[in-house]
Amino acid sequence: MSRPISLSEGCLDALQHWREAREVNTVIFRFADPPGELVPEVEGNLTHDELVQALPADEARLVVYEVPFATPEGARRHQQLLIFWTPPGAGGHEEAYTAGYTALKEHLADVHIHVTARQTDHLEYQRLVGLDG
Repeated sequence: MSRPISLSEGCLDALQHWREAREVNTVIFRFADPPGELVPEVEGNLTHDELVQALPADEARLVVYEVPFATPEGARRHQQLLIFWTPPGAGGHEEAYTAGYTALKEHLADVHIHVTARQTDHLEYQRLVGLDG
């Protein structure tokens, strides 16, 4: 895919909901067939386990996720993540997803934690929380 990816209206709406709606902490994006338009596949308030279960074992996805956690002092916090899910069997559209990941990183310039995950243990909860620094 040589042309840059633009974010569709549906994609931008889902990102807006993610930023503004308390009941939306996760948006999972996929490419419509044929690849060319990034569309929201899941938009909701997912637990960490639900997020991991929602990711297909053999297809790439892009995810924005707000992970909640408590500091050692007990203060409640959250951290926004951009996740590039690319499991080993996801060969077909990896170039398109890489371009989509780049487009989302540019659009979400204030999201500083970017994760590339090839297997579910790369998304282990304590690992994600530890990325907060």
